[in-house]
Amino acid sequence: MSVDIDKLASVHPEAQLGTGVRVGPFCVVGPNVKIGDGTVLNSHVVIEGHTTIGKNNRFLQFGSIGAPPQDTSYKNEPCETIIGDGNTFREYVSVHRGTTKQDMKTIIGNNSLFMAYCHIAHDCTLGSNITFANSVQLAGHVNIGDRVIIGGNTGVSQFVSLGKGAYIGGGTAIDRDIPTFCTAYGNRVRLKGINIIGLKRQGHDKQVISEVVDFYRTMESSALSPRAFVSHTELMAEFANNVVVNEIASFIRKSEIGVAPFMIG
Repeated sequence: MSVDIDKLASVHPEAQLGTGVRVGPFCVVGPNVKIGDGTVLNSHVVIEGHTTIGKNNRFLQFGSIGAPPQDTSYKNEPCETIIGDGNTFREYVSVHRGTTKQDMKTIIGNNSLFMAYCHIAHDCTLGSNITFANSVQLAGHVNIGDRVIIGGNTGVSQFVSLGKGAYIGGGTAIDRDIPTFCTAYGNRVRLKGINIIGLKRQGHDKQVISEVVDFYRTMESSALSPRAFVSHTELMAEFANNVVVNEIASFIRKSEIGVAPFMIG
């Protein structure tokens, strides 16, 4: 298949487009853009900057990819936007390039869905198989693990991390880290429990899930902070062989800004 560029689109001659790429009317593709095989730009999509896009992605109308960051320190350095394969970006999604404050890259993995009006700011790193409902807004330097689901109208503050398999309810304001496979919601965000459905979908058996729930409830009821709890050898001994608990504990230990508090009542 050849490249299909609508006569009303503007594609710079130095842009690199793979086999089967389709560029719809009123799209603009800049000179430092690389687009993989089978990717489709529906219409009115702007892709600029040093942007690399993988195979079989779909960008719906009015998307903005690789735009300069909304950071006053940015001085037009050759920072990047890197997007993997098989993602869908719905209407008005914006993704900004990285800055020199971190690794000069904004990175998105594979097979994720970003619904209308989502924003991914500079220096964010996103895993794969993620779902963002409408109007999820990420500030700069946010890290999102694989298979995270975020409800609509949720805002995430800068430098926050969401562990893989986390589930966030709609309308949430997130200013603290959310551990692996935990659920959370609220303004400000509070931990609600364990994402049991997510664990089942990942193939974990009932015994493992039951132990994870017991771990969470024990940690929640403890007088210790989550970091102190997971650092307490005796308290963690009974969960030592549970791989999911170990992942959650590792996430909590590494959290730099601290995890969200537990829901009261």
